[in-house]
Amino acid sequence: MIRRLLQIAVLVAAGAAAWWFASRPITVTIATISRGDAARIVYATGVVEPKLWSEVTPLRRGRIIETCRCEGTDVASGALLFRLDDAEVSARLTELEARLGFAEQEFIRAEDLLDRRVGTREKYEEAFANVSGLRASVASVRSQLADLEIRAPMAGQVLRIDGEVGEVAEPGTALAWVGQPQPLRVVAEVNEEDIPVVHIGQRALLAADAFPGENLPAEVAAITPKGDPVLKTYRVYLALPADTPLFIGMSIDVNIVIAVHEDVMLAPAESVTGGRLQIVDAEGVVELRPVTLGIVGAERVEILDSAAAGEQVVSPAVDGLVSGDRVRVR
Repeated sequence: MIRRLLQIAVLVAAGAAAWWFASRPITVTIATISRGDAARIVYATGVVEPKLWSEVTPLRRGRIIETCRCEGTDVASGALLFRLDDAEVSARLTELEARLGFAEQEFIRAEDLLDRRVGTREKYEEAFANVSGLRASVASVRSQLADLEIRAPMAGQVLRIDGEVGEVAEPGTALAWVGQPQPLRVVAEVNEEDIPVVHIGQRALLAADAFPGENLPAEVAAITPKGDPVLKTYRVYLALPADTPLFIGMSIDVNIVIAVHEDVMLAPAESVTGGRLQIVDAEGVVELRPVTLGIVGAERVEILDSAAAGEQVVSPAVDGLVSGDRVRVR
């Protein structure tokens, strides 16, 4: 009998402990609903570049034998920036010009003989065709020779020089950048699901690692009509003020302001679950309260109804809480 009573006592104690463990208040963290401004933002990434600029690339492959050493200086349109090795092309041009000179003399002789009715028309036409072919060849080689002189495509500042003497320049590879240092703009890539709400004239705030904690102003100036079907983005151009501290080539985080609601109720985004807030009263009792959301941000959300500034909510929300549960605030 004593053994049985001890077993019953142990079972009762275990049940009481389990009940206490299950019914003890859950420890939560809370946040306070406050009033403030809510902004709907479209996020993108971008790069700072001049509004007017050009990339300088060679049309032909060749070894660089001369550079202008003019990085950071102003140059006129057509100024020589690079010269590629032209020894082989120059030799070919010299040979063709010599052959052309001889062919032109032969053509003059054939023309004279034809006029005096001594020569034949076949000889005249043969000499004419030879001269025409050599003239075309000379023009082609002269064009090749001109391509080995890489010149500035526009007047402006040489923003960057990448080619050095001795390197082999490949067609399509940028050797330099020439442009106007002002005005500057940001070229941003906006996801296709966000582009319908982006419009010309909207304000944007920029963040750059070089200026931590600063929100730099910009404005949407243009939107490319056609998006990239692979990346699923649209190119958006943002105008920068003349006094912007940003430098050409900087990577930028872009926040385009779509809408701003002033003096509204705000709650932490992580406090909303299933369209409800977990309100906590002064005694630590939970009330699940449905709410209507306005602007939803990454950190805070706009509360349109069913809550008041100063009320406390479980944040982050805890799964499994029901109205009437008691919680303990950490």
